[in-house]
Amino acid sequence: MAHTSMAKGYECAIIQGSGTFAVESVVSSVVGSPESGDRLLVVSNGAYGKRMAKMCEIYGIAHDVISYEETDGPTPADIRKALSSKKYSHVGVIHHETTAGTLNPIKAIGNDIRDFDPSITVIVDSMSGFGAYDVDVHADNVHYLVSSANKNIEGIPGFAFAICNWERLEKQGKNARTLSLDLLDQTKAMNANGQFRFTPPTHSLLAFAQALVEHKAEGGQPARLARYTANFETLKTGMQEMGFEMYLPADKQGVIISTFLFPDDPNFDFPRLYQSLSDRGMVIYPGKLTKADCFRIGTIGQLYPYDLQNLLATFKEILLDMGVKLPVRQIDPDKAPNKMTSFA
Repeated sequence: MAHTSMAKGYECAIIQGSGTFAVESVVSSVVGSPESGDRLLVVSNGAYGKRMAKMCEIYGIAHDVISYEETDGPTPADIRKALSSKKYSHVGVIHHETTAGTLNPIKAIGNDIRDFDPSITVIVDSMSGFGAYDVDVHADNVHYLVSSANKNIEGIPGFAFAICNWERLEKQGKNARTLSLDLLDQTKAMNANGQFRFTPPTHSLLAFAQALVEHKAEGGQPARLARYTANFETLKTGMQEMGFEMYLPADKQGVIISTFLFPDDPNFDFPRLYQSLSDRGMVIYPGKLTKADCFRIGTIGQLYPYDLQNLLATFKEILLDMGVKLPVRQIDPDKAPNKMTSFA
């Protein structure tokens, strides 16, 4: 479990901690100093792109950010334009941005970067993409792909992992700025003796081993994506029947998490909705959008369409108890102030 060979020429490094630990391990280990000429282009359309840029600020890594609205996705053309304007050694992009639930086109982006300049290193945060959405690190020109034990593989929190192009890691990993997040040293140590350099996340590893067995038994990535898609379609249909529309356009929407705007109804009380659902064993997400009041509902994990049907029935019951009129009218996000920034 400590060391896994992936696609030819790739190694899998396991990093104790949350997914952010592994992203930070990659960024702080493989991008050189400004004096070396290295510069990272961060492609951001939500909180996790901003987080990658924050890492660069803390470590003094030269970087620029292409920023999009939370409802937009990056395009290869935009990235190529940026790459043509300045010399970049690395590009960082989020696969599935859970701020709004946006699925970004990493395959098209990676291949276009290779066509433009194959020396540029591509870093992909695939925290909530890998395991459900198909990723071929070699064919998609991804040199470092990061994901977590507790997302689409359905393990439990405790560690994350980086699938690394070994040739690049051997050269670039010497830029590590920390001890515990030294990606190259972590990989070499585990390859040498199968041991973590520091206390291992034992229980998470055991859970992950079982989760991999179950992932394979279900039919692997295609079957996992099919189940999540069925969950998403059930949720989408039921919410539409209550008047809620998907916040993202269909061509940007993934099946992992969905964003819905608050209804235009004075009786709607999100904290009450949240607590009422929680009291029934159903936990949804407060919104992360900066420009509109919203909430998010996830459709991954050990969930099936009947679980979403149960959620929808409970959701409707709570709304009616509040006195919310169905079907709801939704607030125009361009006109409504954000009122919920302090919740959760």
